[in-house]
Amino acid sequence: MSKINGFVGRRNFLKIAGVGSIGASAAATSLLKGEPAVAQQKPDTDVKPEPVNPGTALKRIIEGNQRFVEGKRLNPNQSRLRLQETAVAQYPFASILGCADSRVPAEIVFDQGLGDLFVVRVAGNVASQTAIGSLEFATSVLGSQLIVVVGHAKCGAVSAAIQGAPLPGRIGVFVEEIKPAVESVRHKTGSLDENSIIANVQYQVARLSESSTILKGLVKEGKLKIVGGRYDLTTGKFTLVA
Repeated sequence: MSKINGFVGRRNFLKIAGVGSIGASAAATSLLKGEPAVAQQKPDTDVKPEPVNPGTALKRIIEGNQRFVEGKRLNPNQSRLRLQETAVAQYPFASILGCADSRVPAEIVFDQGLGDLFVVRVAGNVASQTAIGSLEFATSVLGSQLIVVVGHAKCGAVSAAIQGAPLPGRIGVFVEEIKPAVESVRHKTGSLDENSIIANVQYQVARLSESSTILKGLVKEGKLKIVGGRYDLTTGKFTLVA
């Protein structure tokens, strides 16, 4: 029943959700009461949507962030109808590899809704093996054609990598995966913190492109684009850097 980049047929959906019988009952009740019949919302699942190409997907991300910055969020795809659609299947138009930082929730800062984004969050937005596997699933199975690596200002994981001090438990595991990026800009002029945040985004983008044969193949076929950017905690602005 599942289809890549398209919801299941409406007939099958209505059978699962029971929307058809509920809608008919509600309409009949309205007529008996002398109330005007209101068209019942039904999931539009007859037509399979075209895949969202990388350019269009990135445009949606940028425009959504601009709305967030300007305080003009649309809060799209957050209706009851959307909830019912995504209960049947998910077809996110973009994937996010973001930091686990509580101040950077992707659906909010990019003004998206249910089923729009496949989000993987790891401290330091690190392209760990688990993260890569999740993104392979999002692209090769769910059909997402864009991956956005989202780093952010004042990232604690990046700061820890800069300091290089011993860390307790397993915290050091993901910090070690940021250190190569830090070392690449340690002697660069300007703020080491800021330079490292940007370098880490660029480094993780490169890791995604180079460490996965699945992702690399999709990029080569033109079915996937991997980009990265920096999110500003103060302004809410997302700026592409890779």
